[in-house]
Amino acid sequence: MDIVIEAVDLHKVYHLGKIEIHALRGVSMKVYRNELLCIMGPSGSGKTTLLNIIGTLDKPTRGKVFLDGVEITSLSEKELTKIRRNKIGFIFQFHNLIPVLTALENVELPMILAGVPREERIKRVKFLLKLVGLEDRMNHRPHELSGGEQQRVAIARALANNPSIILADEPTGELDTENSEKVMKIFKDVIKEEGATAIVVTHNLLLKKYADRILHLRDGRIVKEEKL
Repeated sequence: MDIVIEAVDLHKVYHLGKIEIHALRGVSMKVYRNELLCIMGPSGSGKTTLLNIIGTLDKPTRGKVFLDGVEITSLSEKELTKIRRNKIGFIFQFHNLIPVLTALENVELPMILAGVPREERIKRVKFLLKLVGLEDRMNHRPHELSGGEQQRVAIARALANNPSIILADEPTGELDTENSEKVMKIFKDVIKEEGATAIVVTHNLLLKKYADRILHLRDGRIVKEEKL
């Protein structure tokens, strides 16, 4: 199978004065093309730290990460910015939509930053909003959308620049059970449609059924793997 992401012996130590906090303690893992991998574990287990390192938002204290065979942990900030813009889409718990922009404009923004021509941008935005079932809400601002609808806009935005990797940190953390299920079903359908690879960090056991595989993290270590 084609390996898209590989982490090798990742350690992350944070220093609070003289206190050392070991967030990751030797995590090694592989993620395969078109896979939806779920990373589960209690608060403080290292899930978000691991996701941030894979997403180039943080660097490990020790260890390496490879994206499509390229070792990224030693790249310059300029090179990492290019990877974040072109290869990775991020989805966060709190949506992070810009309040004054419509759904269309929020999804369009990453493409503006990437220099995509306007006609191409609008075509892509309308396609993505239709994909997440919001084609009739594209001119609404975030406060006019439900929490579930806002998260679906965030999914569309994460896919704007055709990333090969989607990283989602507690994407249903602010949603009730019904909306969590709806958002995850749409998320899975959309990434399969787009041919992307996804890692979802969550502590919600109800979302297990949407994953192809689950890694359980505890105290900075992978303690269990489930193949579904």
